[in-house]
Amino acid sequence: MTAPRKQDRDEVFVEFTKSICPVCKTPVDAQVNIREDKVYLRKRCREHGGFEALVYGDAEEYLASARFNKPGTIPLTFQTEVRDGCPSDCGLCPEHKQHACLGIIEVNTGCNLDCPICFADSGHQAGDGYSITHDQCARMLDAFVESEGEPEVVMFSGGEPTIHKHILDFIDLAQERPIRNVNLNTNGIRLATDRNFVAELGKRNQVPGRSVNVYLQFDGFDERTHREIRGRDLRRFKEKALANCADAGLTVTLVAAVERGLNEHELGAIIEYGVDHPAVRSVAFQPVTHSGRHVPFDPLNRLTNPDVIRLVGEQLPGWFQKGDFFPVPCCFPTCRSITYLLVDGEPGARTVVPIPRLLQVEDYLDYVSNRVMPDDGIREALEKLWSASAFMGTDTTEEQLRATAEALDCADACGIDLPEAVKSLGEKAFMIVVQDFQDPYTLNVKQLMKCCVEEITPDGRLIPFCAYNSVGYREQVREQMSGVPVADVVPNALPLADRLAPTPYGSRMLRPATDEETTA
Repeated sequence: MTAPRKQDRDEVFVEFTKSICPVCKTPVDAQVNIREDKVYLRKRCREHGGFEALVYGDAEEYLASARFNKPGTIPLTFQTEVRDGCPSDCGLCPEHKQHACLGIIEVNTGCNLDCPICFADSGHQAGDGYSITHDQCARMLDAFVESEGEPEVVMFSGGEPTIHKHILDFIDLAQERPIRNVNLNTNGIRLATDRNFVAELGKRNQVPGRSVNVYLQFDGFDERTHREIRGRDLRRFKEKALANCADAGLTVTLVAAVERGLNEHELGAIIEYGVDHPAVRSVAFQPVTHSGRHVPFDPLNRLTNPDVIRLVGEQLPGWFQKGDFFPVPCCFPTCRSITYLLVDGEPGARTVVPIPRLLQVEDYLDYVSNRVMPDDGIREALEKLWSASAFMGTDTTEEQLRATAEALDCADACGIDLPEAVKSLGEKAFMIVVQDFQDPYTLNVKQLMKCCVEEITPDGRLIPFCAYNSVGYREQVREQMSGVPVADVVPNALPLADRLAPTPYGSRMLRPATDEETTA
């Protein structure tokens, strides 16, 4: 009789971590595994069973990205104490590993759309919606300044922030504080229909040392794309909004929610359109976050960052090749990737060169192999460019592009043939960002603990974006602001008191970092 033979597993175990049950949001143990060159997160809830989701479509790049993991920066204050551990103590709590590169203030839950895809679940609230007041916005901005000192960027979002009657006042409040840049996250309907409003934004973009940039929802060109993601055909509104922004001198980022089988074929066309439009200086691709409202999807066949980067290369093979995108070091490096294009010439006859082909970016942003570089100035410039706070049109980004141009000029002097456009890199550069936010299926506490994009709540907390949308904090804030019990908002959800650290509305638990923490 033949003895039984042991068999190898069909996957490689990478690490143990924590996550949440996507049904009840209870924290659970999880493991990361590699199978068929892809990375998966597997977890089990006692009540709801097992779950598995694809988290990264290229295992080799996932493992290699660790060298881009920059040491975190400690904020000036923490807002909560450690009680139950991540992700239940947000935040920021003293165990969080990074400060806030970008702060987000959601000014309302109301919207002039009711999109089938909306991680904020906005636009349809009856009794459970809210809008913040002037005083609340001021306190939220103060909490951000108290934590960051001189924050780089605050983003006003919603809901749809442009329908809030005080949105221009909120921008004024931000500009009165040491906050360099304001981003307005919008669907563009008001920008298309209210030229006076756009002109007022343009005036605020002329304030010395401050900027106002538009983060415009822009999912593609097909009518099907608009109807299935936004519920109506918005192509005419997008075109008019961009024209009005160009007239007002506003810088625009086109932001596409990308869903498998829906608009993934339009990525190259979005980049080409953005490069040719006078108002657009950057494009952001965001694989759909499957929280809030979303179309049916398969967690094992979702889009991830390397999938988007591969599709961009396939659709624009004359512009991109493997290695043109690099992970962002300030957050966890698998969360966000960026490249910059050097663009010259007229539409139809463009010369496009990704900056990583002109400068060895990897040499400066490798924090494992190369802890010390001979030119710290170049490293500092690239750290700010490859950051969640980097937005085209801001003074900081322009300064770092100039510093990079100077480094490239030095290379030119050494006999390296570079395009003439390098000398005006700040004017010629175009940024592309790929950001995969975590959702209840893909949440990994290891990544969450280094999140540098924070939601600022009315009670003064800075909560990591992915925790806010996945763990129950969004529902908690809505309950506090509207008075409607969360059980009426989220069926089958556990009581918030059983999942999240108690934070009575109106209280602030700010505490400064200790001397040991600030000098670590």
